[in-house]
Amino acid sequence: MSWLTEADSPYPAIEELDTCSLLYAMNDEDAQVPKAVRTAIPSIAAFVEALVPRMAKGGRLIYVGSGTSGRLGVLDAAECPPTFGAAPDQVIGLIAGGQAALLGPVEAAEDDEEAAVTDLERIRLTSQDAVFAISASGRTPYVLAAARHARSQGALTGAFSATPEAPLLSLVEYPVLVVTGPEILTGSTRLKAGTATKLVLNMISTATFTRLGHVQRSRMIDLQLVNKKLWQRALRYLQEATGLPLAQAEALLKRAGSLRKALELARNDS
Repeated sequence: MSWLTEADSPYPAIEELDTCSLLYAMNDEDAQVPKAVRTAIPSIAAFVEALVPRMAKGGRLIYVGSGTSGRLGVLDAAECPPTFGAAPDQVIGLIAGGQAALLGPVEAAEDDEEAAVTDLERIRLTSQDAVFAISASGRTPYVLAAARHARSQGALTGAFSATPEAPLLSLVEYPVLVVTGPEILTGSTRLKAGTATKLVLNMISTATFTRLGHVQRSRMIDLQLVNKKLWQRALRYLQEATGLPLAQAEALLKRAGSLRKALELARNDS
């Protein structure tokens, strides 16, 4: 079987292009990605709708991937606590090769099927959890093994691939296929396929936490007040919602310790 992610570039020799022409060509290719993701929205929505009840009961979302796919999963997981006030282990990113693979290539790790099972067992995967497997090619052994093991344990399973008829898609309950086509740099799925992955993961986490009640009036009401920027953002949201003068809003936020609690106190005091 031929794999779409390994197909020849639509440009026969990008090294012969001048810099602007090369970048325009990349931009033209990238412009196709949102349209491809849009066709997969019903599939993404189905996974989110199945995921939300599990997470509402304490289940976790676990991303599993290798290389770029794994790094993007870890990135999305890492951004959920500061954005939505998620518990540190509510969204987990597993990458073949572990932490070392976040900073450099550990390419052989993607072939280690036993490690995938070990990694899921280490975090004590249960039937209440959901595993979303990520592989542009849809044939990475580490990711396939993770999907199989998750399914065998009764966990909810979903997956992303950019390759039609990828083996991974047939292993999970909620497959998400985004056909981004051949890469401008042949086989380099950190490009269009990687961009599509980021868009899909953005959708999954944002929609899920919105459905779980962590968003009000399009505001991140559970954002963590861990730096000046986030403090100022929360203060601005609080003023917008309550109409309080700056000094009163700041005193209330300090007393409450969180935007959500400050909003609740403001409602109770009114």
